[in-house]
Amino acid sequence: MKASAHASGSQPVPRVTVVVLTRNHVRQTVDTVARLVALPEHPNVIVADNGSTDTTISLLASLFPQVRIVQGLRDLGMAGFNRAVALARTEYVACCDDSTWFAAGALARAAQLLDDNPQVAVLNARVADDAEREIHPACLMLSATSTSPRGDGLPGPALANFMAGACIFRAGVFRELGGYEERLSRGGAEELAALDVLSAGHAIVYCEEALAHREPLYRWFTRAQHCMLARNSAWVAWMRLPVRDALAATGRALAVFARQRSLGPAGFALLRGAFWTLRRRRVVPPHVVVLTRQVKRAERQVRAGIPAMAEKYDRSGQSAW
Repeated sequence: MKASAHASGSQPVPRVTVVVLTRNHVRQTVDTVARLVALPEHPNVIVADNGSTDTTISLLASLFPQVRIVQGLRDLGMAGFNRAVALARTEYVACCDDSTWFAAGALARAAQLLDDNPQVAVLNARVADDAEREIHPACLMLSATSTSPRGDGLPGPALANFMAGACIFRAGVFRELGGYEERLSRGGAEELAALDVLSAGHAIVYCEEALAHREPLYRWFTRAQHCMLARNSAWVAWMRLPVRDALAATGRALAVFARQRSLGPAGFALLRGAFWTLRRRRVVPPHVVVLTRQVKRAERQVRAGIPAMAEKYDRSGQSAW
């Protein structure tokens, strides 16, 4: 068993570093950080600031001198996690945004599961509102489209994707991936990372016991955001999947553009990134291709069988946040 206390025995040694991504949400960030530093696991906390222009930095520094702040000069989206994770000194890193916090005991349980299951690189947390009356629609979709309900010796359902804003990573694996791709940092970066995690022989698992709370539970996406998510998903497919799957992802993206009445501008943006994606093309192993196809089929079944849940998932975005 891993060491769990300082030499003095007065306080547990942090097993997990929590990285909080924020930009110009000072009240939410202060509230979230206060909840995290009060956890019984005493995690290290790093705030990854994406170029805030409000009082986020100064207020956090005065209220929480024990919290490390990584200040960015501009908004990097999900890529803002990269530098903060690089500075973490623990084996495991939990990622969340400024409206999400982990429940007491969740990080300790996640660390124990990762200790006991070295094949698992990422645990996707269960995200619920503060009263646990409603589960985030992305969690419901991930669970419903699991590639293995609970098999292959894994501690939970096997996934082919994860929520970037509610997960616990092996820090070493995250660094080996090179972090999140900045050009996909508004959505899709976690999809690319998941494919690379699976290609490296690791597993991604949905963990009910790793509970995170979020307020508000989900948000509506704008027309531009829907188009950007669809475009980025097509880019990821061209970077990692066989031509058949990349063409299918492109077709789905064009259908989204048409529904959002943005076929011309969004289609041009998709085409403009073609050379960039093809230069980074590296097709994943066959078993990962099979997993992604299983997930796409399961998603279609969920959308057909539970339209209300699927609609809520669509409106909250393919990405968790």
